[in-house]
Amino acid sequence: MRSNIPGLIAAASCLFLWIAAGRSGGQPEFRKKTHVFKTVDGVKVHADVYRSAGTKARPVLVWIHGGALIVGDRTGVPKNLLDLCKERDYILVSIDYRLAPEVKIPDIIADVKDALAWVREKGPKLFHADPERIVVAGGSAGGYLTMMTGICVTPPPRALVAYWGYGDVDGDWYTKPSAFYREKTPLVKKEDALKSVGGPVLTGTPGKMGQGRGNYYRYLRQNGLWTKEVTGFDASDKAKLDPYCPVRNITKNYPPILMVHGTEDTDVPYELSANMAKELKLHKVPHQLITVKGAGHGLSGGKAEEVAEAHTRAMAFIRRHLED
Repeated sequence: MRSNIPGLIAAASCLFLWIAAGRSGGQPEFRKKTHVFKTVDGVKVHADVYRSAGTKARPVLVWIHGGALIVGDRTGVPKNLLDLCKERDYILVSIDYRLAPEVKIPDIIADVKDALAWVREKGPKLFHADPERIVVAGGSAGGYLTMMTGICVTPPPRALVAYWGYGDVDGDWYTKPSAFYREKTPLVKKEDALKSVGGPVLTGTPGKMGQGRGNYYRYLRQNGLWTKEVTGFDASDKAKLDPYCPVRNITKNYPPILMVHGTEDTDVPYELSANMAKELKLHKVPHQLITVKGAGHGLSGGKAEEVAEAHTRAMAFIRRHLED
């Protein structure tokens, strides 16, 4: 992603044009099947399941897309993770969730919890999932939702991988006007921002729809309104926001986690992952923070060899926790 484009728009359609690690020669066919994992108020919420043929129970990697909880959909799966699952004969499940601001964060978290419950409870019969070997990964807002699964899903996933994610939703970075978005992107008028929101509940934003909602996201960041509009709570109401801030809910039982973040991220500050690392260390939770110096959101602008190494280490972490 380029630094002058809102990180969350590109995240919606997959932030990551990552280095492809896979080789298809001699590999079994890797097919996708779409399922409805829940229906709420007439809105169907989908998951794409990628797997090879056969009835052997397989480990599962669950992918959660980014997009500020406002844009994006399940189709944005990083190619290197798809390749990893194909090579290692894992199942990859990429989930949708209802998007803000038409629904608020409690409903979004409920969708993620229901998706994980569906994988664990229905997955063994529907697509031969191994319910005891589940790792969750996600980028940006999907990284945040990944971190949330460590505190809201019972039993928790075996491990988590959060790419440039965040552990709070009410820090200054989200509740005060963003200097970056005010200075580096055109200012968005309120009436223009609201044109693409307020309609039916969405679970995905294809094409120009995502661009329009990206303007809404820019408006929220330029005016420090994201927390109020997306969570449904006033930023000063810490008691109501606490349950949606993983960094304030770490215990010794939190699952092992690997985080990847660039030091020059202008969308989600690097300190958000660093703060998580401090809390994880305090509670003696196994964790890794892979720092890519000079990289922006999505590791844009980072040195190619350091970006590649970060992704290699993340995939090794996934393998270890799905195969041990």
